[in-house]
Amino acid sequence: MHQTIELYQMLEARERRCMRQQELLRQYAKPLVCLTMNIAGPVKDSPLIRRSFDHGIELLHRQLLRRRIRPLHEALMREVTGCEAYVVLDLDPLAVKRMTTAIEDGSPLGRLFDMDVLRPDGCKVEREELGLPGRTCLICGGPAKVCSSRRVHPVAELQQKTHDIMAQAMDELDAKTCARQAVRALLYEVNTTPKPGLVDRRNSGSHRDMDSFTFMSSAASLWPYFFACARTGQQTAAQSAAYTFAALRPLGCQAEGDMLAATRGVNTHKGAIFTLGILCAALGRLDRALWRSPGRILEEAAAMTAGLTAADFAGLTRENAQTAGQRLYLEYGITGVRGQVEAGLPAVRDFGLPVLECGLAQGIDLNRAGCAALLAILANSTDTNMISRSDRATQQAVAQELRELLKQTPYPDEDALRALDDRFIAANLSPGGSADLLAVCYLLHFLKSEEECHV
Repeated sequence: MHQTIELYQMLEARERRCMRQQELLRQYAKPLVCLTMNIAGPVKDSPLIRRSFDHGIELLHRQLLRRRIRPLHEALMREVTGCEAYVVLDLDPLAVKRMTTAIEDGSPLGRLFDMDVLRPDGCKVEREELGLPGRTCLICGGPAKVCSSRRVHPVAELQQKTHDIMAQAMDELDAKTCARQAVRALLYEVNTTPKPGLVDRRNSGSHRDMDSFTFMSSAASLWPYFFACARTGQQTAAQSAAYTFAALRPLGCQAEGDMLAATRGVNTHKGAIFTLGILCAALGRLDRALWRSPGRILEEAAAMTAGLTAADFAGLTRENAQTAGQRLYLEYGITGVRGQVEAGLPAVRDFGLPVLECGLAQGIDLNRAGCAALLAILANSTDTNMISRSDRATQQAVAQELRELLKQTPYPDEDALRALDDRFIAANLSPGGSADLLAVCYLLHFLKSEEECHV
C-alpha cells in the first residue's frame, strides 16, 4: 500500500470502471451505485483509505437495511488505483440518489465519498435534480468544481486535509465503538442468568438495594466515560502507557459520580469503571487491527498499570488501612483488581474468555457460556467481594468446590446454577469482582467478533 501511481494507471482504471458499469447496466437494466474515494495526489490506496471506504459501504448497507432492500448485485474492487464498489438496486434512480446524498452530506467522511448513481441508460443522476447544491471544496468551502478545474489549492494541502478528515473520523468512530461495546458488555453481564449471589433477571442475588434496572441505569450513564477513556488513549498513544493511565484518574472520579447519580447512591459498577475504563484506553492506544487480539489488549492494560499495586499500597500499615482491600493486602497479600490488571487479567485471559468462546464454538448459547465463564473466573481467582462478605477460608472453599464442579461439568445446566444461586443468597455471598471480569470477557469477545465482521 501507499504505492504511488502514474497518470496512465488512473486513466486505465477509469476505463475499466466505465466498462464494468456498462456491463452491469446491460446485465441488470437497473440503477447502479458506484462508490469510489475522492483522494487527491498520487497515492490512492492505504489502510486508512480502505477503512474509510469500508465505512462508506457500511453506511450504504445501513440505509438499504432501513428500507429492507437487498442489492441485486454487489462487487468490491481493491486496487492500487483505489477502492471501488458496484451496487445494483431495484429502486427508482432519484430515490437512490436521495439515499447516497444523505450519506455524503451526513457523514464526516461524506465529502470524500463519490457515490455516483447511474440510470439504466448510463446517464448520471445529478444532485441538482434533487434541488441540492453542488459539492463544496475541502479547503475553502467554495464550489468544488471551480476549485478543481482551476487547481486553486496545492495538492499537498488537499492531501493533508484529506488525511486529517479520515484520521479524525476513524478515531471518533473507534472511540464510539469502544464505548458502545463496553456498555453492551455491562448490559450482557447483568442479564446473564442465573449468576450465584448476583443481580440478574432471576433476582437481586444477595443485594437488597439494587436490581437489574439499577444496573441498566448505571451502564447507560457510563457511555460518555468509556468514550472519553478511548479518546484519551488515542490522544496519548505517543506517550508512555503510564502517562495514559494517569490521565484516566480524573475521568474515573467523574464516572463514579455519574454512576451514583444514576443509581441514587448505589455502587453498581465501581470495579467495572476501573477495569473497562483501562481497556477502552488501551484500545485507543492500539491500532484497530490489534483489536482482534485479546492478549495484546490485555498486555497494553498491564503496561498502563505497571507498578500500580506497589504505588497504591506504599506505606500502608494496619493503623492507617481504611478499606477492605487494603486490609486484605496487609493480611494475605491479596492485590485484588489492581493485581489482576497489572498481571494482564489472567482470570480473563486464561479462564473466563477461553471458557466463553469454547462454549460458543460448541454451540452452547451465550447465556449458559457466560455463566460458565463466570464460574471459571470465580474458581481460579481471588474475589475480594466474597471475602468481604464472609472470610478467606470460605472464599477458598467455594473456589475449590467450583473447580471440582467444572471438571465434571464445564457448562453447568440451569438447575445447577439455580442451586448455586440459592446457596450463595442464603450465605449472603456475592462475587461482584468476578462479575466485572465477566463483563471484560464479553467486551473482548464483542470486539473480536466485530473485527471479524469488518474483514
